[in-house]
Amino acid sequence: MDVAAAKALGAGIAVIALAGVGIGIGNIFSALVTSVARNPSARDQVFGLGILGFALTEAVALFALLIAFLILFT
Repeated sequence: MDVAAAKALGAGIAVIALAGVGIGIGNIFSALVTSVARNPSARDQVFGLGILGFALTEAVALFALLIAFLILFT
């Protein structure tokens, strides 16, 4: 196996984390919508936590892409 094939394989494995990120973001926003639908007066308290969860989950996606790009282009 040459180096280019190994780099492509490693980058592909690093990007598998994006599937988990998509599932996580879907869970966060489904829970946010459900909680606001059950108790609309708690929207101000819950919305900030939902956005914080989204930002932290999205950071995992950015780290996975960073690792994939480092593997491919170094």
